[in-house]
Amino acid sequence: MGVITYTDEYTSSIPPSRLFKAVVIDAPNLIPKAFPSIEIIQGDGGVGSIRQINFAEGLMSLMKRIIHTSTLYTYIEGDALADKLESIAYEVQFEPTPEGGSKNKMTSKYYTKADVVLSEEEIKDGKDNAVEIYKIVEAYLLQNPDVYA
Repeated sequence: MGVITYTDEYTSSIPPSRLFKAVVIDAPNLIPKAFPSIEIIQGDGGVGSIRQINFAEGLMSLMKRIIHTSTLYTYIEGDALADKLESIAYEVQFEPTPEGGSKNKMTSKYYTKADVVLSEEEIKDGKDNAVEIYKIVEAYLLQNPDVYA
């Protein structure tokens, strides 16, 4: 198994505490509003739990993730893994910006199966899907300014 690591940053007009609550802490409650459905497969929804997220048509159909800490989680099943990946681990950080928004850093580790080599395009697609999830949540928060305020 190989490991490919990359770090990506993006900015948001949403303050870090609000975005963190939406994406990490309260995802089981918010994501069903922004996505078709989310189920807790194992656990109580907190650290150590496994969640399955079912997406709207187009992005991907589902994913299951294990929550290790409030800022570290691993996808263990779903379309994003296809037949090339064992898992994808994400570590996220949310920092305030002077404008009142947030600068968000995401470190991703792709754990490939056997001797699989991922192309730059496949890595870019994975990164784009992860950022798209944040953008969907961000759009929901912009449309609902009192949520997590």
